[in-house]
Amino acid sequence: MRTVIFRFTAPYLTSLMVLFSIFVLLRGHNEPGGGFIGGLIAASAFAIYGIACGVAPVRRALYFHPMAIAATGLLVSVSAGCISILLGRRFLTGLWTFPDVLGGIGLSTPVMFDIGVYLVVVGAITSIALALEEGDD
Repeated sequence: MRTVIFRFTAPYLTSLMVLFSIFVLLRGHNEPGGGFIGGLIAASAFAIYGIACGVAPVRRALYFHPMAIAATGLLVSVSAGCISILLGRRFLTGLWTFPDVLGGIGLSTPVMFDIGVYLVVVGAITSIALALEEGDD
């Protein structure tokens, strides 16, 4: 299904879907959403781009190997849990800080955990989708 219209609109659709996935990721703890759903949306965007343009352009767009992205996400998620252990609390206890540098925007370990889950889902699902797409070629 590599029609001219699909190949033309796929990059724009992919961009919009990745932007929406970041929106869903960042609103995750206050309203429905989070790292898993955001990651699924982003992986779907890359799958659509792969179907329209092929595997090579998706690999160039990602820049890193999808499994390296997943491994980085796993490291970020585990680090979010270990920060609380280093401060004498239980594993994955939510911690917040409000540095003056960011103008009062809070940084928290739950958001760090969600970003890690987002990267794991994007990396794993994209890796599977690209492997299936390469099998078709």
